[in-house]
Amino acid sequence: MTMTDPVQAPTKARLLDGPALWPAQAHVPTVIGRQLIIERGEGSYVFTSDGRRLFDGTAGLWHANIGHSHPELARAAYEQMMRLETHHIFARFTNDKAHALGERLAGLAPFERAKVILNSGGSDAIDVACKLARRHWQREGRSSKKVILSREFAYHGLHAYGTSIAGLEFNREGYGTDSLVPETARVSFNDAGQVARVVDEIGAENIAAIVTEPIQGTGGVNPPVPGYLEAIQRICRENDILLILDEVITGFGRTGKMFAAERYGIQPDLLTFAKGITSGYAPLGGVLVSPRIWEPFYVDSPATPIFRHGATYAGHATASAVALAHLEILERDQLIPRVGDLERVLHRELAGLDAGHSGVIEVRSAGLLGGVTLADHLSAEAIADDLIELGFISRPLRGNTLQISPPFIISDDELVSYVQAIGHAINERERR
Repeated sequence: MTMTDPVQAPTKARLLDGPALWPAQAHVPTVIGRQLIIERGEGSYVFTSDGRRLFDGTAGLWHANIGHSHPELARAAYEQMMRLETHHIFARFTNDKAHALGERLAGLAPFERAKVILNSGGSDAIDVACKLARRHWQREGRSSKKVILSREFAYHGLHAYGTSIAGLEFNREGYGTDSLVPETARVSFNDAGQVARVVDEIGAENIAAIVTEPIQGTGGVNPPVPGYLEAIQRICRENDILLILDEVITGFGRTGKMFAAERYGIQPDLLTFAKGITSGYAPLGGVLVSPRIWEPFYVDSPATPIFRHGATYAGHATASAVALAHLEILERDQLIPRVGDLERVLHRELAGLDAGHSGVIEVRSAGLLGGVTLADHLSAEAIADDLIELGFISRPLRGNTLQISPPFIISDDELVSYVQAIGHAINERERR
């Protein structure tokens, strides 16, 4: 039996004696025996151990923006490792690449005079941002401001804080309490009036921050309804609540701007990033911090407090070198403006898909992000499996939705073919 054969009445022995690697985000019994082993990638395509060539329509997990196996990034990592693999950035120590990346990111930030906290990924970044929001208010002497609000259907990683503020209920279940960190609550994903009511109910004096993705990803690719983000920003400003923008998916060009904050005219207090900073070539994430938050920690005084952030690989020199090389490629190859061109193609093709298939309930897109919500009689998981057989990768998301987030380097024709393949898979399922 090959790795891609369907599961046929799996036996207990077959499951227990399967691969040692525990599959991530999986109902294990239904994936063992069906896993695709990806051996290599090239541009917008990946190749499996059983000889399949698949168009990577999700850019891995939203991250392979410049495609796979880019030689310049491989060279940047190699050259950096031959000089210095890494050195920590605790206290008096730093390393040249982390230092340079901090300056580069501060120059790209959607607000002035940003400071940069570096770590290993999006879940790390969310953990740091939520803790820093609470630390800010404790330092200010406003000790009741502890609650972190997040949106229904939100996904913010799977560390303890990300799990606690998840708007996807299944990510918070099974731990013996509603929330690993108790001071959290959810608000509507599209109704700013409901957000204002929750703020009144909990009391602004008890709320440290609101966390939001500008465009929800795992929750179903949900762009903000007009005026929603602006209203959230206004609620934060009027109630002295910090605004944390989770740009782990949208940062570094996915919306046609360097950050979605620019696209929607939002100025957060804290902005988290990961994925697109290296196109996934090295694990790296972090937080952009506004002056309001960082300045009190920089005052020249023995009484100045310390914010205890930083893990072993914070400011990893090789990851930072890869990020710097990646940012140069984005700029040199004009890939972010290219996303604007591809956005128009995606919008047009999705509109045709919506109009031409009764099995499609709704399509949504912004930048090079798209979601196709299917009728109840169709399964997004089954359609994603069918797409594999057609040579395309999609991914089922919440709400019976298919994910579309291909690399920035695709051609117009490849994007058209991808959406058409989704339509073909829907047609074939409805004929059965």
